[in-house]
Amino acid sequence: MEKTLKKNIGEIVAEDYRTAQIFKNHKIDFCCRGNRSIQEVAEKNKLDADLLLKEIEEIQHQNNSDNIDFKSWPLDLLADYIEKKHHRYVEERIPVLTQYLNKLCQVHGELHPELFEITEHFNASAGELAKHMKKEELVVFPAVRKMVQVKQTGGQMEPFHYGTIQNPIHVMMQEHDNEGERFRQIEVLSGNYTSPADACTTYTVAFSLLKEFEEDLHNHIHLENNILFPKAAELEKQLADPR
Repeated sequence: MEKTLKKNIGEIVAEDYRTAQIFKNHKIDFCCRGNRSIQEVAEKNKLDADLLLKEIEEIQHQNNSDNIDFKSWPLDLLADYIEKKHHRYVEERIPVLTQYLNKLCQVHGELHPELFEITEHFNASAGELAKHMKKEELVVFPAVRKMVQVKQTGGQMEPFHYGTIQNPIHVMMQEHDNEGERFRQIEVLSGNYTSPADACTTYTVAFSLLKEFEEDLHNHIHLENNILFPKAAELEKQLADPR
């Protein structure tokens, strides 16, 4: 138990994604801020660390064949999965949500001025995510695929022109933090995505899609921050010193 208390919450979710729901229930950020221990988040959120551990252990001891062990996946497969599933999702959802939010501002903005702030945050996030994902697709993911190929063929790894892969990874993680913070603001402004009493169907659908978008972003960031990036950095070290 003492060992688990000190383990990073990102590692816990990486080992068993079902535990993510526990952290979500307690409003604990396991993706952008997954480098904190159970002890730290319990103290920060005024929770009983032992009860939190008990919840985690109960989930871990349940048999569930549907739980995907992303940590065991080859890194190039994981990069492909993130690009095809999460990047594509973001690209498809942004125009839909932009249209909904603009309509809400026009129809309900006078009575609900917070909609303008929500839309401003979302538009900023949409622009930054588009650039962020392109950098991953052009820099980080090709580097991961190259390292996996060198590992498989036993070839010689040429140095990256940007030095170590940890340099772009550091940038990506900082950008993850920025978008995580933006969506924390959206969550607060929307009352945890709760539609007001005078909400129309479009209002309810828009908030539901915003919540879904945030949840997908959390899963997306978790796979990178807690699994892909650490394992890529470790693979780079192995290739530099293959002994």
